[in-house]
Amino acid sequence: MKLIGRITIDSHICYGKPCVRQLRCPVENILELLSASMSIVEIVADEDLEKENILAVFAYATQLTQIKKIQIVAPRNS
Repeated sequence: MKLIGRITIDSHICYGKPCVRQLRCPVENILELLSASMSIVEIVADEDLEKENILAVFAYATQLTQIKKIQIVAPRNS
């Protein structure tokens, strides 16, 4: 399985936010912990995850940053 396959989106879990393997562990939470200087080892232990799950979060975040174009949509006048 590719790492990115460990990230799932289900409208019934965490309001449809991307999560690690349908667990209630959103990608954004893992990224927040990492940005707060928590180590991968600490996160794996605290969140009961596998190291590959953290790597999947990195792969998912990388995909999100690889957009080709941003288009600004002007609001409609009512």
